[in-house]
Amino acid sequence: MKNKKGFTLIELLVVIAIIGLLSTLAVVSLNSARQKARDAKRVADIRQVQTALELYFNDKNSYPNDVGADLTLGSSLATCLGADGFNLVAGSACTSPIYMGLIPSNPGPGGTAYIYQGVGQSGGYCGSGVCPTYQIIFSLESRTGGLESGLHTANQDGVR
Repeated sequence: MKNKKGFTLIELLVVIAIIGLLSTLAVVSLNSARQKARDAKRVADIRQVQTALELYFNDKNSYPNDVGADLTLGSSLATCLGADGFNLVAGSACTSPIYMGLIPSNPGPGGTAYIYQGVGQSGGYCGSGVCPTYQIIFSLESRTGGLESGLHTANQDGVR
């Protein structure tokens, strides 16, 4: 009589199925963690831009008024915020003092671009050189830090 040692085909299939199930669960939880990390970065980016805008406001007594339409932050037309506002010419440098040397952009995938709007007295875009308020529109993929998923706005009063 021979004494055979080894695994049967059924035992191998059960082990492979368990490994497949565990790896699927790991991938799902990893994707969720990545999504939450992107959302946390979005909130941190918006708060940094708000700080830079407040520094600008302290010097100019107004928010940047150099846009007559929605401005996508972090694009080639808004890479920094200096004394003259956002640099609106691709590749141009910011003028000193520089309030934010590199404006962040949305860490895709997911979410939307960060949109800056200077808001005038009547609620429309600024036009007379005075921009008393602003809003930044952004979105979150999931609930983060007390904010639900979906579109949000940030202005001089905080994030909503």
